[in-house]
Amino acid sequence: MANLKEIRSRISSVSSTMQITSAMKMVSAAKLKKAQDAITAMRPYADKLTELLQSLSANLDGDSSSQYAVNREVRRVLVVPVSSNRGLCGAFNSNIIKQSVALVQGKYGDCEVEFLTIGKKAHDILAKRHTIVADHSSVFDDLTFEAVAAIAEELMEHFASGNYDRIELVYNKFKNAATQIVMTEQFLPIEPAADADQTPADYIFEPSEAEIVEQLIPKSLRTQLYKAVRDSFASEHGARMTAMHKATDNAGELKEQLTLTYNKARQAAITNEILEIVGGAEALNG
Repeated sequence: MANLKEIRSRISSVSSTMQITSAMKMVSAAKLKKAQDAITAMRPYADKLTELLQSLSANLDGDSSSQYAVNREVRRVLVVPVSSNRGLCGAFNSNIIKQSVALVQGKYGDCEVEFLTIGKKAHDILAKRHTIVADHSSVFDDLTFEAVAAIAEELMEHFASGNYDRIELVYNKFKNAATQIVMTEQFLPIEPAADADQTPADYIFEPSEAEIVEQLIPKSLRTQLYKAVRDSFASEHGARMTAMHKATDNAGELKEQLTLTYNKARQAAITNEILEIVGGAEALNG
């Protein structure tokens, strides 16, 4: 059994850890509320805009279709994993890395796959075995639409110039504080709507349908990427809050166990001292 000094030292260490995890939980909870409100307000707009553009793009003829809707033979693929810059958020980052690697080994096993990372954790792991064309981890230092839009412009330029035949997003979709869903979305080329084979509604467009699509597609792609990053940002704080809550509970249980062990060891030491005193007294009397 460890001596009393060692047990006291461990109790003190666990108490300090519990204070840190509890503080991190409260900080993440405060940040989560703001991030959750932002993504909840944005998601319906982004989803409806994407649905509208998919429907319009599907109705365009081949001559007027957008350069971002061109389907080429898939030879070179760019995967964009969205992780976090910091850890201590459970399986949040590892799920993104696993899904990204699964795309390389599975769906795009016969293609040349490269990565553009958003988040330091994904960059640090994937850079060991794969090609990273760019790292935009600094976007989380000041998460704004303008910063994410610049990344979207870079992705659109890569696709339009033919550097890549397909671009995939991998991110955590926020469901609630305890649940994040790993999503894989095709960013480019634009996928047609699921009901594209149905008879389209007869709308009158002003200006032309092709011109509307050409102007709105870049805006839609920037919004789509911003939504993915916002989803990931909210999911990160939810995952960290949950992880720190569990860590605080585990530290509390460990502290109770150590306190019980300390009390038992202290009682045993006191009992031994009493026995020694009684034994010495009896020896003197004898």
